[in-house]
Amino acid sequence: MNPVAFTLIPMGLFVLGASLSGALRLTPAMSSAMQHLAAGLVFAAAATEVLPDLQHQGSALAIVIGGGLGLFAMFSIKLLGARFPGPAAMIALIGLDIFIDGIVLGVSFAGGVRHGLILLIALAVEIAFLGLAAGEGLFLILRRYWKVIAAALAGGLLLPIGALVGGPIHALPPSWLAMAYAFALISLLYLVTEELLVEAHHKPDSPLITSMFFIGFLGLLAIEQAIPP
Repeated sequence: MNPVAFTLIPMGLFVLGASLSGALRLTPAMSSAMQHLAAGLVFAAAATEVLPDLQHQGSALAIVIGGGLGLFAMFSIKLLGARFPGPAAMIALIGLDIFIDGIVLGVSFAGGVRHGLILLIALAVEIAFLGLAAGEGLFLILRRYWKVIAAALAGGLLLPIGALVGGPIHALPPSWLAMAYAFALISLLYLVTEELLVEAHHKPDSPLITSMFFIGFLGLLAIEQAIPP
């Protein structure tokens, strides 16, 4: 099945998050819990779906190159965010993040529907959270609810576009595929360690909130067992 059709699900969640951003105000504790949950889901997907595939592809050099490109891309996004603060820059960076998520999903679905579905579940929570953040920034700029929805739809399209870019990578030689998997793995691990968890720990914390990470991690493992191979 075309992976682009699957990306319409997180795209819808992104638009929904942006739509609700004006009415749904998460408390700092709720936001931290959601970020911990998303981090656990993404970490489990990276460890159980992307890493095993990477271990059976290409050469060590290809893995280092792909991982280095992933790290460069993530640091570039962070540097741009620090150099150009404000809602417009934040929205641009969210769009770039969405595009990279789409590429990762495209690569995963090309490896099999089961792989793609598991990663889709993991990224769905993170993408919904990005929608909430993007909606707040868009409203500061556009000031009209319908314009915010239209802009969120346009930004959400970066997911299927990214999937179209990532899908054909699976047909490339093993070394190129290894680079793609390494890029995806580093991008996901960076998302967990340097974005979701860092932001989460800037907010109120508690054992219950922290446990959301492990609930997400174990929950995705349970989902993996429930999905037929």
